[in-house]
Amino acid sequence: MMTQIMAVAVGGAIGAVGRFLLVSAMGRWIGHGFPYGTLSVNILGSLAMGLLVALLAAKGAIPIEVRAFFAVGFLGAFTTFSTFSLDMITLIERQNWEGALGYLLASVFLSIGALFCGLRLGRLVFS
Repeated sequence: MMTQIMAVAVGGAIGAVGRFLLVSAMGRWIGHGFPYGTLSVNILGSLAMGLLVALLAAKGAIPIEVRAFFAVGFLGAFTTFSTFSLDMITLIERQNWEGALGYLLASVFLSIGALFCGLRLGRLVFS
């Protein structure tokens, strides 16, 4: 268990730095008027998650620490959107259309709503 935690921690550190560098580079390259950096990270992370899942399915016997490093650590810190995308595809492949739609709507609207509530609450408490 400890080796898995270390794998997640190291992967997470690398993923977080990668996200920072890519978002910063996109801002310098294209500008800051639109969240191109975040969009790029989410798309790239989702692509990487798809490739990783396909690799894991094809190879099968990849150590759990390696999976933890890449899927939970690196991609989890690089973008949690990749995990959301994987969850959506899993629901769709299972033909759980109601679950997929519910998960999509709940993820978007409840997450945005929670951020709004946190922002309002934080402004009340901290100002």
